[in-house]
This record gives sequence, C-alpha cells and structure tokens, in this order.
Amino acid sequence: MTFKEKLHLYEKLMRLDKPIGILLLLWPTLWGLWISSYGRPDWVILWIFVLGTVLMRSAGCVINDYADRDFDRHVVRTQNRPLSSGQVSAKEALLLATVLALLAFSLILTLGRLVIVLSVPALLIAATYPFTKRFFAIPQAYLGIAFGFGIPMAYAANVGAVPPIAWGLLVANMFWAIAYDTEYAMVDRDDDIRIGIKTSAITFGKYDVLAVMVCYAAMLVILAGIGVRFKFGAFYYAGLLAAAGIMGYHHTLIKNREGDKCFKAFLHNNWVGAAIFAGIALDYYYRY
Repeated sequence: MTFKEKLHLYEKLMRLDKPIGILLLLWPTLWGLWISSYGRPDWVILWIFVLGTVLMRSAGCVINDYADRDFDRHVVRTQNRPLSSGQVSAKEALLLATVLALLAFSLILTLGRLVIVLSVPALLIAATYPFTKRFFAIPQAYLGIAFGFGIPMAYAANVGAVPPIAWGLLVANMFWAIAYDTEYAMVDRDDDIRIGIKTSAITFGKYDVLAVMVCYAAMLVILAGIGVRFKFGAFYYAGLLAAAGIMGYHHTLIKNREGDKCFKAFLHNNWVGAAIFAGIALDYYYRY
C-alpha cells in the first residue's frame, strides 16, 4: 500500500470526507464564543477553537471506530470502514487518535489554566462516549455533552470563568444531540438490535419520532429562556424561529421512519445550528 493510499484511509477514518460531524460540533462552540465575547471574539481564540474542533472530532471518530470495530463489520453501512475492514490496524488507530488529541491539547496551552483544566473532562467524555453504547439506554445524551463541551471552554477562554449560561447552552445542545442522533440511529436500528448496541432509537421505540420533536422543543425553550434572561433582540428570536421551521421539516422526513429520509434529516441539522448562530451573530452585530 502506498503512502498516499494510507493517508486516504486515515482521512476516511477521521471522517474528513464527511464534515457533518465537525459542523455539529462547531456550531455550539461558536454560540459559546460569540455570546461569551458579546459578539466580538478574539480571532486568534476563534481559530484555535475551530482547528481544535476539527482535531478533536477527528480523534473522536477514530476512537469510535476502534471501540466499534467488531460491531461495524456486521452492519451494512459501516462494514467497509478502514478499521472494521482490516485496512487500518487497531494499533495504528490508537496512535493516530493520540497524535490528534495531543495536537488539539497543544493549541489550548496559551488560553489559560481553566481551559486546560476543562480539557481533561472534555477528552475523557469524548474518549469514553463510544463505550456508553454497551450499557447506557440513551448514549446520545452523553454525546450531547461531548459535543457541547466547547461551550464552557469558550467561556473559560474569553472570560476566565464558566457562568450558568454556559451550562444552560450545554444542556440545550444535549437535547439537540439526542434529537439529531436519534434520527441517525433510526437508520441502523435493526442492525443495532441484532448486534446488541443500545441507542435512543431503540429505547424510545414507537415513540421515537415524538421523542425527537420533544427534544427539539426542549432545546428551543432553553434557548428562548436564555434570550429572555439576557435580553437578546429580534434577530436572536428570528434565528430560533428559523430553527423551529427547519425542525418542522425534519418531522416530515422522519415520520414514516424511512432510512434514507431519517439520514437526510440528520444531515440537515447543520442548518439548525447555522440558523441559531446567525441569530446570535446578527443580534450582537446590530446591538453593538
């Protein structure tokens, strides 16, 4: 195998060819960066977080495939992944994940002690998430914490503290992750039942569509409450309204539980995060 071919396999292992995971991790981080800086983020800090998001998402994908390598080969959608197909060894995967995590850690060394302290639980949560699918009925909640941990870290970088609003945003992101990853899990539900993996799609059962919409609603209620508490303006609520409209569209996609449409709804959540961020950014831009 040539060096170029090996790099291509590493790219697939890190899911760089499928950026939706990076985007779903990036949007809540940007919410935190913008709100904690009153819409005026330091551009160096911003780029550190963007690059760190790419590195940590990539490391998380590698760890996920390492943990699921024996399961993935029994699922049609994942059986050709580099680890499950044997094209990349377990040792290579662990080494790659370690290098990516160390690169991400090196980026935050200039951001202050609290950011460094918070990076420890962030890494532990990201690394242990894949294993929660063995015993946790709704591992998507754990994923939501992992994907939202950039929020308290953004506050730590910008203001040197993690106020209650940061944890509120994190909880909102947790509900969002349960919603979109349930849509994702609905695609593989039959395979997951057969191989014994736990997911929210299995736990919610026939109420899966209702659960997705309830989680979407919980997210919007929390974000609206934050808007009231911190006196956000019309653009912020317009962003939430746009996100609500997108969520309504997702209901039309998932209501019949067709795999391709559920996956389309999952991918489309990029626009939910984008709409909310646009509302935040525009609100601060016109306010200041």
